[in-house]
Amino acid sequence: MRKSFKLDEIDCANCAQKLEDAIKKLEGVADARVNFMTQKLTLTTAEDADFDEVLERVVNLAADIEPDCEILR
Repeated sequence: MRKSFKLDEIDCANCAQKLEDAIKKLEGVADARVNFMTQKLTLTTAEDADFDEVLERVVNLAADIEPDCEILR
């Protein structure tokens, strides 16, 4: 399953890349793209049924890496 989310307060391209790299390493994530210019996260999971669980891990990870950044659901 693939969904896109608006990012609020991602400060720089380097921060976006760091966040993208970390999200890609999470279990259940098939692909992730963080676009600094559009302030958007596109998340693809391996299994559709696990999407909400994976998204929750992504949100928690984002809060740890970039405390000012919020994934708007």
